[in-house]
Amino acid sequence: MTDLNAMSIDELKKLKKDVDKAIETYHEREKLAALAEIEALAREKGFSLPELLKATGKKKGSAGVPKFVNPENPAQTWTGRGRRPGWIEAALKSGKSLDDFRIAG
Repeated sequence: MTDLNAMSIDELKKLKKDVDKAIETYHEREKLAALAEIEALAREKGFSLPELLKATGKKKGSAGVPKFVNPENPAQTWTGRGRRPGWIEAALKSGKSLDDFRIAG
């Protein structure tokens, strides 16, 4: 710990200036650290941050009618547009075809 009583007036003023600057930039530094964490998590999941932000933005038009369903979890559907969901990718890698998941209709 710094002994403030042993510091000169110039040293104390510089320290005060440095502390004031650190306080002013605290939130910005925290935002940058949070952004770096979020970007790392997005990369870990196989996405870029802009991709995720675009996915959460307001959609134009309708989301479309689901054309494919996960038989193991019927709540998971896919319209056939956009990025393939993980469950479709995994099934295709295991040798299944898209027709195995097509919704009859």
